[in-house]
Amino acid sequence: MSSKVYFLPWDRKDELYSFLKTARIFNHVKARSFLAIKIHFGEENNEGHIKSKYVAPVVKIIREKKAYPFLTDASTIYVGKRSDAYHHLLIANKHGFTVDMCGCPIIIADGLRGNAEKNVEVNLKHFQTVAISQEIYNADSFMFMSHFKGHEITGFGGALKNIGMGCGSKAGKYAMHHSSKPTINNKHCIGCGNCVRHCYQQALLLVDKKVVMDKEKCAGCGQCIVNCIFKVFGLKWSECPSTVQEKIVEYAFGVLKNKKSSYINFLNHISKYCDCFSLPENKPLMEDVGIVAGVDPVAVDQASYDLVNKAYGKNFFRKIYPKIDPTIQLKYAEELGLGARDYELVNY
Repeated sequence: MSSKVYFLPWDRKDELYSFLKTARIFNHVKARSFLAIKIHFGEENNEGHIKSKYVAPVVKIIREKKAYPFLTDASTIYVGKRSDAYHHLLIANKHGFTVDMCGCPIIIADGLRGNAEKNVEVNLKHFQTVAISQEIYNADSFMFMSHFKGHEITGFGGALKNIGMGCGSKAGKYAMHHSSKPTINNKHCIGCGNCVRHCYQQALLLVDKKVVMDKEKCAGCGQCIVNCIFKVFGLKWSECPSTVQEKIVEYAFGVLKNKKSSYINFLNHISKYCDCFSLPENKPLMEDVGIVAGVDPVAVDQASYDLVNKAYGKNFFRKIYPKIDPTIQLKYAEELGLGARDYELVNY
């Protein structure tokens, strides 16, 4: 069965509150329940993340229903500004995610050091159990606010990635990235050391002016791929993107197990890379499209994918990542019963 997916054009973004009330995505919100609003606060100097001013209308509606909303995200596996709760909160505050701006507090889901987790049984192809961030597990229900854009491993990142990768503890993120460790073609390496400086796991070093990798230390985060202009690093494209997408979906399955949730995708600042990067080249590559909302994560991501491609005039994601099939995550999520790719688009 198809579900309704609601669409607000970007030039009417200031009507977000009334659009969300029309979209009927808050029926699962119960009085005196703790509702986690999962969002990406943006890495330092990142411009693509959802801005804090768009959170306030969501919080307002939830509070009107007498529930207790809180903003949340989990730690990164790379050692950056969001790798522990202390520095994560500082970045969130710097980017305007304050109680005064948003109307609710922030709780980092996996604790101070990223190891507060709950193992959830899933019994699927890649995982028997998944390591979910503790306060995600403790929440009564969810609202996922996701920035829909390109992604260097999965082709695109939307609601499904925000659920699966975003809600995993550090151990969970390692497990999902495990098959995505980069390959090295040293004939292109000039020994500049830029990749070494950006490897937060200290898995890279220069030997005789050529980069070498300690694969035991590598977390598969992709920083070296993005920061090397000489194409020294690559991925086994026949394996990694499909495997990682399926693992993310299995984590999403664990997060959503016995929980109600809704989804809001922001189709603006559509860049090649995810919001974990603050690179100058992580600029928007096409016009802003709009905002999508619904209660089915598969339908919401499928509609977002279709709307971006329609606005671009061809398949935007296969253009920026021709070797990645980003629809694997949609197909697998549908197979696991997380939703349906068929949808009815309702224009606001």
